[in-house]
Amino acid sequence: MIDKQNKIIKPFILNPGDEIGVVAPASPFDFKKFNQGVSVLENLGYKVVILPGLFKTSGYLAGSDQHRADIIHKMFAASNIKAVFCARGGFGSLRILPLLDFDLIKKNPKIFLGFSDITALLSVLKEKCSMVVFHGPNITTLGNSGEQFAKTLLNAMTENKPVEIQEPGAIILKPGIAFGRVIGGNLSTICHLLGTPFAPAFKNSILLLEDRGEALYRIDRMLTQLKLAGCFKELAGLILGDFAQCNDKQLIYQLVKSVFKEIELPILAGLPIGHIQQNITIPLGIEAMLDTERKGIFFQEAAICSEIIQTEIK
Repeated sequence: MIDKQNKIIKPFILNPGDEIGVVAPASPFDFKKFNQGVSVLENLGYKVVILPGLFKTSGYLAGSDQHRADIIHKMFAASNIKAVFCARGGFGSLRILPLLDFDLIKKNPKIFLGFSDITALLSVLKEKCSMVVFHGPNITTLGNSGEQFAKTLLNAMTENKPVEIQEPGAIILKPGIAFGRVIGGNLSTICHLLGTPFAPAFKNSILLLEDRGEALYRIDRMLTQLKLAGCFKELAGLILGDFAQCNDKQLIYQLVKSVFKEIELPILAGLPIGHIQQNITIPLGIEAMLDTERKGIFFQEAAICSEIIQTEIK
């Protein structure tokens, strides 16, 4: 459904018994972790659809670039598939961006879920297709979280009401309230999109950033690159998710405050989003309010709608 007021396309609600298609846009994946994630979804009453070529490998990639793009196309073109979840992040999502059929995807809007390297696809589907997407667990990380957590993440896709995310332990780096469409995801992946035809639009947005295994000097360099590129000039607000296996988080927070010293916008850090066991799901592409005093982000509209699409998978 197209939200005429905001000119965005919302995917269709996920109902019990619906079929979820799995794609692997980036790296190969661990079969044990993959099967655990699939089992979680099946135990919750969903049918998981896996195409034969999903398990292909080509070095550090899950098959050739065209192969990985083709599986995405097949899943979006199929009426029996109501959501598309990514198997894993890793490396390689950027390579398939020029191969994607954005017209096909835009005509068949569906829930699209993933994180880490999948940030490239989340950003591009939001920009090129004006489609709401979901930053949340990949299949291979879902199994470690447990069914109760999986139910919570699915709330954003199964309940036609605005999502609210509050974290009592969140840290206020700069106080205030901001309104804007939420964008972002993995910091290093966002930096790699700069200077390409697929770079995100930062103006009047609330930017989410998270990462894993990056030294403080690399985080500094990436934030500085974004700043020098003008990405922060008209940014509405900033959310920091988890920075797993990075330096001391307090040092990261000090760095962020230094980078944004002359920029007036609210910054809330320490939200459970990213490379952690319980990586909460957050919709991208719709309006939200960031309120540092309430330590949360409050979406102003539902991320999904309740209509049905056509065309069978073959």
